[in-house]
Amino acid sequence: MHAVVFEQYQTFPVLTEVEKPVPGPGEVLLRVAGAGACHSDVAVYREFREGQPGAQAPGFVLGHENSGWVEAVGDGVSGFTEGDAYLVYGPVGCGHCSYCSKGQDTYCENAATNPYAAIGLGRDGGMAEYVTVPARNLVPLGDADPIAAAPLSDAALTPYHAIKAALPNLAGGGRHVLVVGLGGLGQIAVQILTALTGATVIATDTKQDAMERAAARGAVTVPAGPDQAAAIRELTGGKGVDAAFDFVGATPTIATAKASMAIGGRLTVVGIAGGTVEWNFFSTPYESTITNTYWGTIEDLHEVVAMYRAGQIEPDVEQFALRDALEAYRKLEAGELSGRAVVVPTL
Repeated sequence: MHAVVFEQYQTFPVLTEVEKPVPGPGEVLLRVAGAGACHSDVAVYREFREGQPGAQAPGFVLGHENSGWVEAVGDGVSGFTEGDAYLVYGPVGCGHCSYCSKGQDTYCENAATNPYAAIGLGRDGGMAEYVTVPARNLVPLGDADPIAAAPLSDAALTPYHAIKAALPNLAGGGRHVLVVGLGGLGQIAVQILTALTGATVIATDTKQDAMERAAARGAVTVPAGPDQAAAIRELTGGKGVDAAFDFVGATPTIATAKASMAIGGRLTVVGIAGGTVEWNFFSTPYESTITNTYWGTIEDLHEVVAMYRAGQIEPDVEQFALRDALEAYRKLEAGELSGRAVVVPTL
C-alpha cells in the first residue's frame, strides 16, 4: 500500500510503498477515510533530533489525526462491524498506570519507556491506505462524515481538553475569553467556547482571513499590533479576560495573552512554539494562573464526537488525495492552507 513515511530526522517525508498492516491481538484494521496533516508532524521531521526529549525514532508512517472504516479485527476483538466508521484516539500509553486507567494516556507515567507515543508518533499512523489501531482507541462516528471528522482527534480534542479545564473561570454572566491563534485548533476553539459557555469570545491572529472566519462564528476580533492588549482590555471594560488560550505558544503571543488577563484569570498555553514567559509578583494579576495542556483524554474525544454529530463544531477542511500528501505538507509548512489538510486515500 502507499504511505507517507518519516524516514530520517530533519528530512522531509517520502511517499512510498509499505506492507499492508495486519491487526494483532486487541487491534482493529481500518481502511483510512481521512488523515489530518498537523504542525506536530512538521516538528517530527524538521525539528527533532535523535535523543531529544519527545523525539520518536524513524521510520514510521505519519498521521495522528485519523478516521476510517472497519476492515478486519484481530484476535480477542468483538463488537465491531465491517464498514462502520470510527475516529481514532491517537495517544497510546502503557495501559496500566494511574493516568492510563483514567483514559489520560497523554500523561502516562511510563512514557519514557513506552515504545512509542501515539499512532502516527512512533507507531505507524494513518497517512496510508490502512492503519491498525487498538480497539480501545476507537470512537464511533455513526452516520457522521468520517473524512471531515479526521482532524477532530487532535485539532478539536486538544482545545476541548484545555477549555474543559478552564470552564470554572467562564461560569456566570459577563465573562470574556481570549483565543490567540486562529489556525485549525483556534477556529474549533471558538466554536467550542460558543457552544459551551456564554462568554464573549475575543479572537486574534495575524491573518485577516482567519479573523474573518472567527468573526463569522461569533467572535469579536482584534488585529495584531502594539496596542493589542489594550484593545482587548477595552472590550472587557478594563478588567481583562477571565480565560485565555494561546494556540501559538511563542513568546510574543504568551506576553499578549498574559497582559490581557483579569484577576483570577487562567491562561492556557496550548501551542508548542517554545515561547517563554516572565513572571513577577507585581506584573501579574492576583491569583491568575499560567498553565499548559497536552492533547486530551479518550473521554474528551467521545464528547468531541457528540458535539460534531450535533453540529456544534465543524472543522475547516481542505482535501488532498494520498498521491498529493507531500504537497499538503509543503503547503502546511508554507502557511498556504486556509483549513486543515486532510489526506483522503479514496480520492
